[in-house]
Amino acid sequence: MEKVVVYSSDTCPYCVAAKDFLKENKVDFVEKNVTTDTEARNELIEKGYRGVPVIVVGDEEIVGFDKPRLESLLNL
Repeated sequence: MEKVVVYSSDTCPYCVAAKDFLKENKVDFVEKNVTTDTEARNELIEKGYRGVPVIVVGDEEIVGFDKPRLESLLNL
C-alpha cells in the first residue's frame, strides 16, 4: 500500500473527517500537524499549500477531504 501522509491542524473539522475515514478503513498514515510542528508547516508551504487537510498518497497530493479520490487511490 502507498505511504499516506495527512497534513492537518488542531481546528480543522475536515482533517478530523479524513483521519477518521482512514482509521475506519484501516489505512496506516502519518499525521503532520501544522499547528504544532513547524517543520510540517514549512513542508506544506514548500509544496505550495496554505490550507489543510492536504493528503499525500504516494506521489498524489489531495487538497481537502476528497473521499471518492481517496477511495480510488487506496483501492477501497
